Amino acid sequence: MGKFVARKPEKEVISMRISLDTLKIVDQKAAAIGISRNELINQMITYALENMEDITQEE
Repeated sequence: MGKFVARKPEKEVISMRISLDTLKIVDQKAAAIGISRNELINQMITYALENMEDITQEE
């Protein structure tokens, strides 16, 4: 068995605007699951990107 090596994933701090209604829902969902708002948003973005139709813009 290999040795455990702890890693800190590289992340960038960003700012975004989100409607208060959407933020309230995100906060409720995160609290119900028991994770941070940040972690839930990251997981939702990852899911959306992995399941998004691959549409390229035609020039």
